[in-house]
Amino acid sequence: MSILFTGRATGAAAKKISLLRRFIMFWLNHARQAVASLGELWRTPSASILTIAVLGVSLTLPATLHLLVKNMQQISSSFTQAAEISLYIREQTPDNQVQSLVAILQADRDISQVIFVSKQQAMTEFQEISGFGAALNYLDSNPLPDVIRVLPKNTAPEAAQLLLKRLSNERIVDFAKLDIDWLTRLNAIVSMLQQAVAIIALLLLSAVLLIVGNTIRLSIMNKKDEIEVMKLVGATDAFIQRPFLYTGVWFGIFGGLLAFLVVELMLWWLQGAISNVTALYQSDFSLMAMSFQEFIGLLIIAVLLGLAGSYLSVRRHISAIEPTGP
Repeated sequence: MSILFTGRATGAAAKKISLLRRFIMFWLNHARQAVASLGELWRTPSASILTIAVLGVSLTLPATLHLLVKNMQQISSSFTQAAEISLYIREQTPDNQVQSLVAILQADRDISQVIFVSKQQAMTEFQEISGFGAALNYLDSNPLPDVIRVLPKNTAPEAAQLLLKRLSNERIVDFAKLDIDWLTRLNAIVSMLQQAVAIIALLLLSAVLLIVGNTIRLSIMNKKDEIEVMKLVGATDAFIQRPFLYTGVWFGIFGGLLAFLVVELMLWWLQGAISNVTALYQSDFSLMAMSFQEFIGLLIIAVLLGLAGSYLSVRRHISAIEPTGP
C-alpha cells in the first residue's frame, strides 16, 4: 500500500515539475530565439545596417514634423497678449462711470486681467516713444481717449471675438479693437501642418511595413532549405516563425533609436541658429526637444511596425514552404 501511494505522489510531483519546466522552457526558448535573431543580424551587418538606416530615416521625418508642430504650438500659445481687447472710452465720460466699468470687467468670469490707461498716461507714453515730446506740448487738449485693456481667459480667436462683440455694446465704449487676424492665420497653418504630418506619417509608416516585410521575405527565401528540414523533423510554423518575428522587433528597436538620435542631432544643430535669431528679437524662445514619453512612443511605434511587417511576411511565406520528396 505504501508503495502505491509513493508512486502516486511521485507522479503528481512530476506533473507539477513538468508544468513548471514547460513554463520556464517556453520563455527560455523565446529568449534564446530573440538572442539568436540578434546574432543573425550581427552576421549580416551590411544588409542589417542598410535596413535599419532606411527605417530610421523613414521614422525621422514624421518625428521631425511632429516636433515642428509642437514648437509652433508653443509659439502661438506664448502670444496670449495678442488676444488683448482695447476698449476706447467715449469723450466726456465721467471718471466714476469709467471706474464702474473697470470694476464690472474685473468681476467678469471671462476676463483674466483688466488694465485701465487714462488719457494722461497714454499721452506720457506717446511722448516718450514717439520722440515728439516738445511738439506735443503745443496741443491745446489731449486728443487721446481713455483706454481699458482686457485680456480674456480664453484667448482662442473664436472666444475672443465673442467677448469683443459683448464688450462693444457697453454704453460708454466708443469702439473696441481686437487684432488677432494674424493669430488666426497662424492657428490655421498649425492645423494644416498637423494634417500634413498625419498624412506623411501614414505614408512613411506604410513604407516601413513594406521594407521590413521585404527584408524578412528575403531572409526566409535564403533559409528555405533549413525551413524544409525543420518541418521534416516536426517543427511547427509558430516555432519557425518566431526568430523572424524577433528580427522584425530588433529592426524596430534599432530603427527607432536611430530616428531619435538623428532628431536630437538636428535639434542640437539648429539650436545655435535659433539662439542668434531670438537674441535679435530679445526673446527667450528655445526649441522643445522630444520628451521621454514621446521617445517611448516612438520606440513602441517602431517596434509595432517591425513586428507587423515581419508577421505579414512570415504568415504568407513560411506556410507556403513545404518539404518536397526525394
